[in-house]
Amino acid sequence: MQHRRFTVPAKVRVMINTWAIGRDERFWEDAEEFVPERMCPGMNFAMANIEVMLVNLIHRFDWELPLGQERHDIDMTEVFGIVVHRKQKLLLVPKLCV
Repeated sequence: MQHRRFTVPAKVRVMINTWAIGRDERFWEDAEEFVPERMCPGMNFAMANIEVMLVNLIHRFDWELPLGQERHDIDMTEVFGIVVHRKQKLLLVPKLCV
């Protein structure tokens, strides 16, 4: 494979065609198949940011059920689809840790 070098002048905006990179048959098996892992270069960065946010929420707050609700009142029924999610949203009240 031949490598090419380009000199990009200062203050020039460079647009990268990630769609073409993700479907280049020279590099990908089943290049025309949609595979999100190879199309989203920021996915790992996004996952790390989500983990940091979640850790901060867990670390900085005590989570309690709303007044009048008990543990046995929580509905853990799941709904199946492309992804599995809870049928009923979980409602919790954050209490700042001191």
